Amino acid sequence: MSTSISTAFVAEYEADVHHVFQRNGAKLLGTVRYRPDVVGSTDTFQKIGQGTAVTKSRHAQITPMNVDHTTATVTLSDFYAGDWVDKLDESKIKHDERQALAKAGAMALGRKVDDQIFESMDGTTNDVTWTLTSYATIRNSALDVIETLYENNVPDDGDIYVAVTPHMWSALMLLEQFASSRYVTDLPYQTGRTVKDWQGAKWFMHNGVPGRGTSAVKAYAWHKSAVGYASGVNTNVYTEGNMASADITWHGDRAAHFINHMMSGGAVMIDSTGVVEIDANDTTALPTS
Repeated sequence: MSTSISTAFVAEYEADVHHVFQRNGAKLLGTVRYRPDVVGSTDTFQKIGQGTAVTKSRHAQITPMNVDHTTATVTLSDFYAGDWVDKLDESKIKHDERQALAKAGAMALGRKVDDQIFESMDGTTNDVTWTLTSYATIRNSALDVIETLYENNVPDDGDIYVAVTPHMWSALMLLEQFASSRYVTDLPYQTGRTVKDWQGAKWFMHNGVPGRGTSAVKAYAWHKSAVGYASGVNTNVYTEGNMASADITWHGDRAAHFINHMMSGGAVMIDSTGVVEIDANDTTALPTS
């Protein structure tokens, strides 16, 4: 084989990466304000405050609302996930190594996106303690989460999301009000994910919730407009707007391709009033009666 990269190999691999990243990538990207194709290392999200309606006498001037305009700046970070594909190994193994690496790299970048989004939410001052010791405390804690958002004037517009651990999801499923289709609508949100529309929020399980499986878990509820994610321009593999990129290089001295997945992105909390941190003990035994 020559020192040049096989055109067919590259084309097939890029198709694999694109398919895998879009199917099994970041679970949270669609739940926040997303801005692709950012040029530079930072980006700015605008936050507009509330206005107040006023009266006026006939022919008098209208008092301006003077709505506050503030910004939230996000810094993009670069991440890489690479590995080797030995030319002769490809003919000796039964599985598709190219597809395996495509999935591994894409999933690694997808997890990093979700990690960044969760980290950005950590600065909220809205905290709710979720107790899993009884049916009543499970129900009341869940309702407290939604109530806190609504008390902060978060709109009931279908864009509220709640990500919980598998253990917390199991606790919710003990509640007939949450589990039964008589009360809750199951939404076909993404392949392989169950989303329940309950109390005006989309609830789903996420195994990347910070502290999962420990006594100090931090789950989150948020409105889509309260958190932002920005990604840089990556054009060497995908069309504009896709977040993952791959560089495939043939190394003759190693008789192998090095496949490096890349992305540039960052998350920021735009409005802390629209985010609730849910503090729970993820090791608590669930009630049986």
